[in-house]
Amino acid sequence: MIYPLPAVMVSCGDTPENYNIITIAWTGTICSDPPMCYISVRKERHSHNIIKNSGEFVINLTTEELVRATDWCGVRSGREYNKFKEMHLTPQQAQIVKAPLIAESPLNIECRVFDIRELGSHDMFMANVVAIDAEEKLIDKTTGAFQFNHASPLTYSHGKYYGLGEKLGGFGFSVKKKR
Repeated sequence: MIYPLPAVMVSCGDTPENYNIITIAWTGTICSDPPMCYISVRKERHSHNIIKNSGEFVINLTTEELVRATDWCGVRSGREYNKFKEMHLTPQQAQIVKAPLIAESPLNIECRVFDIRELGSHDMFMANVVAIDAEEKLIDKTTGAFQFNHASPLTYSHGKYYGLGEKLGGFGFSVKKKR
């Protein structure tokens, strides 16, 4: 197993009546140019058919502050609960897709499915990133980069949630010449 993994809440649905949230740890980038990502979802999960039918979803970054909602949305079914209501989360209109953003999330990645791969226990939804919504206060004004370290994102490892530790280095630090 490859650990730790991101713990994200994926929102889906094309009308308020079928909005849902599923917690996903099997997600990631598959291409940077053009930007693409994936989520893997078990066929029996309520969100599976919602995403399959709508062809859209939103990956919402979770934070230490959202850890309870992240866990709860992963163990409760949208067939029985309105997860937005139960966890006091706010569905927010996305820029492009019909699936809602989670307003409390500091980073939302709007996705449009281009392929579904049946892999066994999970189907992989591969998607184009069509828009990104980020809290302005978390954008570095000099570089324009999203500052993950200020967002306090969650990771998941062997059934437990963790925050990020201290920064150990930056890309290329091991070969960078000293001034």
